[in-house]
Amino acid sequence: MDPISVVIIIIAVIIVLFAVTCIKVVPQATTYIVERFGAYKTTWDTGFHIKVPVIDRVARKISLKEKVADFAPQAVITKDNVTMQIDTVLFYQIVDPKLFTYGIERPITAIENLSATTLRNIIGELELDQTLTSRDIINSKMREILDEATDPWGIKVNRVELKNIIPPREIQVAMEKQMKAEREKRESILIAEGQKEAAIRVAEGEKESAILRAEAKKEAAIREAEGQAQAILAVQEATAKGLQMIKDVGADEAVIKMRSLEAFEKAANGQATKIIIPSEIAGIAGLASSVKEIMKS
Repeated sequence: MDPISVVIIIIAVIIVLFAVTCIKVVPQATTYIVERFGAYKTTWDTGFHIKVPVIDRVARKISLKEKVADFAPQAVITKDNVTMQIDTVLFYQIVDPKLFTYGIERPITAIENLSATTLRNIIGELELDQTLTSRDIINSKMREILDEATDPWGIKVNRVELKNIIPPREIQVAMEKQMKAEREKRESILIAEGQKEAAIRVAEGEKESAILRAEAKKEAAIREAEGQAQAILAVQEATAKGLQMIKDVGADEAVIKMRSLEAFEKAANGQATKIIIPSEIAGIAGLASSVKEIMKS
């Protein structure tokens, strides 16, 4: 192979390699900032791109994914002059790569300092108790302020969280004593309410038992009265039926009187020495004796 052919092959290889280096593939959720002669030219989104050799260059590769910035604890003073340590966590996302690249130098450091000053301003308007119980309000205020301040930098603040609020040691001891007293108070209240509820249940049980006993006595008295009434009714019905039967068989006054005499005889039962018999029944008795004498003769 002659030297000219070798040179041509080398030049061709260099051109191919150079061309390959000019081909760029931007991955998902990533953008490239492209400059031409040192000035901003364009922003490459996800996909296949070719840059002009020598005059174009990829100045910065920016991820569009949401990021987390965990800032160191900051010393803040509340409205009632209590110094505490608060550390924050910030969730942000780059929405404008061009502004993020050319808007500010070291944007994350700027956000950290802005977060610290914003936190001091918000906590300075709150007392200790409000600070400890108003996390959501503080988070919301910080997010609004930081999101508005970072708009010129192409950054969107999605969320701000107070990770830890650490008051002075003496305040922690006082809070622990207060919480212990509150727990003991709630325990006493619960015990008293339980005893009250138990007493009410016992009283209600006794009341229901007394009502049931009274209803049972009432029911027994009603049943007894109904039984007596039914017995009296049965006797009256039997008497009425007997009288009706006597009337139906046509019994005359003499038969009735004879029956009365038999009833007096049964009543005496051989034990009585004297029986007073009504005159009409006595006449019937004499007549009966005469009849018997005639029958014998």
